[in-house]
Amino acid sequence: MKNATGPILAIIGAICFAGKAVLIRLAYAAAPVDSTTLLALRMAFSLPFCLALLWWQRRGGKQSVLSRRDWLIMIWLGFMGYYLASFLDFWGLEYISAALERILLFTYPTLVVLITAMMYGKPIRSREVMALLLTVAGTVVSFANDMRFTGSKEALWKGTALVLASALAYAIFLIGSGRKVGTVGSLRFSALAIAIASGFVLAQFFVLRPVSALVLPMKIYWIGMALAWFTTGLPIFLTVEAIRLAGASRVSIAGSIGPIVTIWLGHVFLGEPVTVMQMAGAGLVLGGVGLITMSGGEV
Repeated sequence: MKNATGPILAIIGAICFAGKAVLIRLAYAAAPVDSTTLLALRMAFSLPFCLALLWWQRRGGKQSVLSRRDWLIMIWLGFMGYYLASFLDFWGLEYISAALERILLFTYPTLVVLITAMMYGKPIRSREVMALLLTVAGTVVSFANDMRFTGSKEALWKGTALVLASALAYAIFLIGSGRKVGTVGSLRFSALAIAIASGFVLAQFFVLRPVSALVLPMKIYWIGMALAWFTTGLPIFLTVEAIRLAGASRVSIAGSIGPIVTIWLGHVFLGEPVTVMQMAGAGLVLGGVGLITMSGGEV
């Protein structure tokens, strides 16, 4: 049971994460709100919880003092994982469906293994090459499926590029976090990373948008709170703890239920069509991720 704890936490976190794209698309449909403003609401609601957690942990016991290098690494990881990856994802969802977003974003496990192999000079085995080919094939099939329903091919291309860039940023974050969580502590790491990212997000908002942009229907604020608490705070802490217990590669795989859950939620709440072609694309991506799991690679 002990060995299963990490994957179980990762699965629960993936289910929570799966609702994020649906909530974002619901917000875009409910009011004229853009990615910069919606992400600012999400992080603003997340920040007090993270600061309270940091205060509680500091009060509750002795913690290791972070060096200047530790702080620089934390700032970099907060920027990559919870600012850049999140912003690109929110922006991309202005243009593509929740189902396609989740399939595209789920290419990150393959990216984790490939980037790690390149960083440390490890040979890429034939199974990992096959995983990459399956992931690419699944991405192409999913993209082609949405091409049949889109009202703007230019928007579809833009959204796809943004979400793939988000997947790359998140893969880089996972690699770095897998080596830092053990020294900082999973809860402390998560709270610090979110707090740092919140600083970047809120600074971006106040530079690019007037304060009047926050005058929005109450429904958007409820969605912002749900994004902060149920699809950000809770799954992040679960995922980071899972990384500590099982490693980034295994966590990436255990969360493979995410795309299927998002496809179902998108159909129920957004009326997005579920097609054989879409499920085939998701299946190919998940097949690539499964091969990475069987390769035994650890990050």
